[in-house]
Amino acid sequence: MRAFDLTPYRRSTVGFDRLFDLIENNARLAQGDNYPPFNIERLSEDRYRVTLAVAGFRPDEIDITAQQNLLQVIGRKDDASPADRSKFLHVGIANRSFERRFELADFVRVEKADLADGLLIVELVREVPEAMKPKKIAVNGGQLVDINAKDRDAA
Repeated sequence: MRAFDLTPYRRSTVGFDRLFDLIENNARLAQGDNYPPFNIERLSEDRYRVTLAVAGFRPDEIDITAQQNLLQVIGRKDDASPADRSKFLHVGIANRSFERRFELADFVRVEKADLADGLLIVELVREVPEAMKPKKIAVNGGQLVDINAKDRDAA
């Protein structure tokens, strides 16, 4: 794995510490386990979908936890007894416990999760609070103008 030196960027930016930490941590974790495989899709400006291939897992064996800026998916499989394992001639489907973590941007929340056909689909949506949206500020004491108002009025 190639190491990235982000020091020059840290010196010339303010407030991006968390972003640089995420990049460094991700590079470190990329060398780890790749089970289960997953996709991340951007459906629209504020909608995302994470799809994990979890063949063999039942809904009661999967635990999804959403915390501030973190989505954690844990699959727990009971270890099969030696008698159960002896029935198989070949085991090619990975069926082991796992833990996957996804860092989420601010204001991203889990909307729903579905398990079908061996795929766990987690729908995410970004909802920026009204107070955090940009507002146009007039010079010389004029009133604030909500630059998002025209978008809402048009809808």
